[in-house]
Formats: sequence, C-alpha cells, structure tokens
Amino acid sequence: MNYEAVIGLEVHVQLRTRTKMFCGCENEFGAAPNTRTCPVCLGLPGALPTPNHAAIHLVALTGLMLGCEIAPRCKFDRKSYFYPDMPKNYQISQYDLPTCRGGGLEIMRESYPKDAQKKVVAGRYIRLVRIHLEEDVAKSFHFETASGIDFNRAGTPLMEIVTMPDLRSPEEAFAFLSTLKLVLLYGGVSDADMEKGQLRCDCNVSVRPVGQEELGTKVEIKNMNSISGVRRALAYEIERQTEMLRGGGRLTQETRRWDEAAGATFAMRGKEMAHDYRYFPEPDLLPVDTAAWLDDVRRRVPELPLARKRRFVEMLKVSDSNAGVLVADCALADWFEKAVKDVTNTQGVANLVVNDLLRELGAAGKGVTESPVAPEALGALVALTDAGRISSSQAKEVFVEMFRTGRAAAEIVTERGLEQVSDAGAIGKLCDEVLEGNAPIVVQIRAGNAKAVGNLVGQVMKLSKGKANPAMVNAVLHRKLGL
Repeated sequence: MNYEAVIGLEVHVQLRTRTKMFCGCENEFGAAPNTRTCPVCLGLPGALPTPNHAAIHLVALTGLMLGCEIAPRCKFDRKSYFYPDMPKNYQISQYDLPTCRGGGLEIMRESYPKDAQKKVVAGRYIRLVRIHLEEDVAKSFHFETASGIDFNRAGTPLMEIVTMPDLRSPEEAFAFLSTLKLVLLYGGVSDADMEKGQLRCDCNVSVRPVGQEELGTKVEIKNMNSISGVRRALAYEIERQTEMLRGGGRLTQETRRWDEAAGATFAMRGKEMAHDYRYFPEPDLLPVDTAAWLDDVRRRVPELPLARKRRFVEMLKVSDSNAGVLVADCALADWFEKAVKDVTNTQGVANLVVNDLLRELGAAGKGVTESPVAPEALGALVALTDAGRISSSQAKEVFVEMFRTGRAAAEIVTERGLEQVSDAGAIGKLCDEVLEGNAPIVVQIRAGNAKAVGNLVGQVMKLSKGKANPAMVNAVLHRKLGL
C-alpha cells in the first residue's frame, strides 16, 4: 500500500521589539545570563504584566502580509503547565480570540532545496489556521553535573503561526519556512535568526493511504531549530510511520524530539490536548481593540518578495532566475533598484549583480551594504557598455577593478585605454584588411558557409587589439560580404 504524508507546522517567531512582552526589560540576545530580568519575567508573586503594544502591532502586520483576518478584539489567556523554565506555572498566550485568523502563503520556487526544484509544483498555497501572540519561556542549560536556567529569554514576545495540514513533503515544509522567513524579514517583524532561537518550529506529521480523506495519527516533532533539520526530521519520521503501518503496527499520538547526531526521532511524551492546559482568560490584562490603530499598521505593509519578483520580471524585464536571486535578499533587491534607476538595460545590471557583485562580495566576506561599488556606479558601468564604449567582457574586467579600488568606471576605462573603437570608418578599414588576407574563407562564406564569418570577426578583433566594437565588426563584415 502506498502512503502519503500530511504535514502542518507551528512556527514560533521572536519579534523585533526593544523590550519584552509584558515588562520593560530589554529584548536582547547574547547578554550575560540573568541580567535582563525583573519581577515580571521572573514570575515573582504580585508582579503584574503590561502589554507591549509594538509586539501586538507586529503580529497584526504579519497577519496583513499573509492575508489574515485581523480580529477587531483579541485577548490574552493563561496556558497552565509546569516546566522549570516557566516559574509562574503558566504562560500568557492567546486561545479562543487570537489576533489573526485564516490567510496563507504561496511558496516561492526558489525557496525549495536546489535538489528538489525540478519537481516543484508551481503556485502551492499553504493555508493558515491562526497567528497568535504569547511570551517565550526561559532557556535551560544542562551541564555535566548540574543544570541552569537563563531568564533573559523569558517574556520575549513570541508569535506563533499555525498552518493547516496542507504540506505534503519535507521539501515543501523546507520551502514554506524559507519563504515565510523572507516575508518576516521584508516586514521587519523579526530577525528570524534560527541560530539565536528567533525562529523555531514544531512539526505535526501523519501518514495515510493515498486517496484516503481521513487523517492518520498525528505525531509532533518538537523544537526544530534549523530549516534543513526540519526537512531531515520529517523525512525520517515519514519513513518510520510508513514502515510501522506496513508492518501491521499502530501509531500513537505523541511528541517526539529530533536527534541531529543520531538522525532519528525519539519519543518524549504523550501529546497534550487543549483541555490539558486549562486555558482561562488572563485576569490581569484587558482585551485589545485593534480598530484604533490597524490603519496605521496597514500603511506599513511592504511589497512582498513574490510580488517584487513578479514586478522585476514583468516591468523591469529581468530574467526569472535573476529576479529570484535578487528578491531572496531584501537589501540586495533594494541595491539593485537603485542601480537601475537611470538605466534602460536592467537585465545587464541584473547580470552584473547576480554573477559579479555577489561573487566579489562572497570572496571578500561582505554584505551588499558594505559594497565598495555604489549602485549608481554599477549603473554607470552598464551605460558605458550600452553606449558601445566598452564590451561586455571588458565591463566585467572594469567591475573587478571598481570593486577593488572603489573608483569610477569611466576613470578606469580611460586610464587603461579600454574604450572600444566604434567609428564605422576605422572598423571598415580593419575589415577590408582581414578580407584581403583571407580570400579562401571569403569564398567559403559566399558559397554558403555563413558560420565562417566568426573566424573573420575574431581576426578583426585581434587586429584591433580587442578594442573594436564586436557588434559593429559583425555588421560591417556582413554588409561587405553581401550577407
């Protein structure tokens, strides 16, 4: 029997705010342990929470970017459970009145793993159930003979994005998370750095016979902290569940953890249900009315990556592959837009950015904001090429010097004597000289071997020491040969 996977994700995103969710402590990564704390985030008796309105606005912004319905009124609830890193024995979260409902995200083709992009189903749209806001917990550290807790993370604003079970493969989950991360970065909602725990994911996965409507037994894989790890964990778990069912076994609803070193998932506990958390409204916080400020948040919604890619392709005439590379980095896309502001050959600029600028930045270990070549300077280089003053190959040579020195393209071209000969009379004389010295090739061409013109073009370029305009050389030879 053939089985298919059904996957849903719960994505936890730390929000980019100055302070924590319910207190005034700094929301900062990397500070010395337990130095960003107060009675509220330590859960001390009598401490009262105060909501961070910036965090609530960021959740609404995310909902608007993802096409969600923003609740006119939302509220906070207590989610009761005991862990050492949650001293109150409850977490302030949202249950029945979350900030956002519905919506979804179309997966970008470039977001799939490179080895899976040939099998991509275009236009896959993953629906969302909800987006809600809560506080993060502290972080436990386990040493050889003891454990410790750092409460700096406790109380950090944490947004949870819950998908419908629409994903069907580990590769789709990988692509969804990659696309979502890019949207969050475009919106300035989060730095989404998984190494810092700013983006984490729980995966719900089950398998069922192909064609069956009823869902299989759901297993949760907890606290994934890398997108590639999500792909590997899901691949393992799908295979484990499939083999168990084929062998006549039964699956149980449970929570499992992924062990990267072992390349396997291991059981942690039985999966909790909503009633296990004993939700009830948070008595220390009033409900939140969104109508008063939602229009202000709407004005902050940026052009999203997929829309920007389509604009680059349709309006700026950039190739699909180049547009995908450009929009995958918001700063790079911004840099490109500045470079093409006064240039007609936008594809020429895109080629230099994708092939040459990124190569030099990578070798130098720099980001695009550190580029010694300004966007306008790159546009000026392409303008020299379009004007026929240098060839495209010379442009690449000039760009390397621009990146090395920060000098202007025109200055380098003049200093090195690279400017092309585009004078029709001068090129005509060079062509005449080559034609006179290659009578046998001329005979071949006039007999129908048009490809041999390339040989003559090469000789003219050699005679001009590479300075003749290749396009003009080709055109003049064709005219003189009567082609």
